[in-house]
Amino acid sequence: MHDELYADGIGEITVSGTTVRIDLVSLSPTERDQNNAPKAVFRQRIVMSVEGFANSAELMQKALQGLIDGGAIHRTPAPGTAHHGPDVRQNGSPNFS
Repeated sequence: MHDELYADGIGEITVSGTTVRIDLVSLSPTERDQNNAPKAVFRQRIVMSVEGFANSAELMQKALQGLIDGGAIHRTPAPGTAHHGPDVRQNGSPNFS
């Protein structure tokens, strides 16, 4: 059996020389921010070469485009902005408002 890790997102990406560090975060069940929303807390770090990161970013773009093409994510511009990214707020989850 292989270990799996769930993360709600990426908290930070740091580049140092030829090394990229990607910090994965999850929403805390106990820690809250000033608006009483769950805080994103560090869970684990991925460390890879700049080349590996570039290849991974390209693969993620292809996966994102597949989600858009499949209708899982919709591009909706925010009012009064020229928003060009995907709207990942879907399924009405209160964790991702």
